[in-house]
Amino acid sequence: MTIKLPTVQTLISELIALPSISCADPTLDQSNRAVIEKLATWCHDLGFHTEILTIPHYPNKFNLLATLGQGEGGLILAGHTDTVSYDLSQWQTDPFQCTLRDNRLYGLGTTDMKSFFALALHAASQFKPTELRQPLMLLATADEESNMSGARALTQKEIGRARHALIGEPTGLRPVRMHKGIFMEAIRVQGLSGHSSDPRLGRNALEGMYLVIGELLKWRTELQAKYHNALFEIPVPTLNLGRIHGGDNPNRICGDCELQIDFRPLPGMEISELRQQIQQRVRSLLVERDLSVEFRPLFEGMAAMETPPQAEIVQVAERLTHHSAQSVAFGTEAPYFRALGIDTLILGPGDIEQAHQSNEFIALDRLSPMIEILTQLIRHFCV
Repeated sequence: MTIKLPTVQTLISELIALPSISCADPTLDQSNRAVIEKLATWCHDLGFHTEILTIPHYPNKFNLLATLGQGEGGLILAGHTDTVSYDLSQWQTDPFQCTLRDNRLYGLGTTDMKSFFALALHAASQFKPTELRQPLMLLATADEESNMSGARALTQKEIGRARHALIGEPTGLRPVRMHKGIFMEAIRVQGLSGHSSDPRLGRNALEGMYLVIGELLKWRTELQAKYHNALFEIPVPTLNLGRIHGGDNPNRICGDCELQIDFRPLPGMEISELRQQIQQRVRSLLVERDLSVEFRPLFEGMAAMETPPQAEIVQVAERLTHHSAQSVAFGTEAPYFRALGIDTLILGPGDIEQAHQSNEFIALDRLSPMIEILTQLIRHFCV
């Protein structure tokens, strides 16, 4: 007998009503506990064994692991419970009220990505625990939008010997098997201030940074000539010079200058090696100019991700969606699953163009097709 849940729209509305912003700014950051507890209640009602997991060093953040059935293998349906912050003046509706208009559901997190949990629960509700030969797991994480603390805290012990995972990030119902990585770094050049009338009185950090920028752009050109993947719309690794600030007055020699960069590596490029290359090239450039340099990670980084095209979950999803698996530029929690040896696919009902936008919405005609895809995946991997 099928277990009855509230309607999909009701589930989405209740999740949207629970604020769960994660942000690097502590004045905006919020706990996700209310969302986790709501999901745990629904999972319990469906017969799942539920575990609310604490996250080391983040006392107000939690993961949920809910398991239906027993054994090894099976399928993980995963997503993050947090949203980005919002500018209320740019919203035409209440961000925390799910509003139906023009066959769309508006609200903060409708696309990215609270709606996915409602759809996953409705798909799961069609199966009894006794039907499952391999377990179905629902995994809900914290802080994907800021520091990935939830995904980073996952261990093989917690998720057992799962072999397949689907992350419901917005992909427009098309399977995604690879994406670029990202890390962000601050480079601070330190010199010596002095009166601008006599350059001998100081060591200009801004002039040193000018040389650093030139070296970084040269390095970027070398990397883009070496690494190329035609499966990406931007087929090369990218380095963005995002922010620079230094000095305090035009009539003083600049004593320190900081540059902040963003790097997006392709699959196969190691973040630790890239950081080491940056540091070696910059240090050797400045050593003869009596300028010192410090490096500070702004975001430790998330590896690029690639699941092989022959992986079973890729093949099954391609058959169900009638689309070949593709690549995207945005990042997800998938690398953390891949590091645990799990074949991982990204597939969700929303569109990335709606993510992180005011007046975020998900189209109603995306909901039923996603439930059907999830139902078929559960049947294939668990029944």
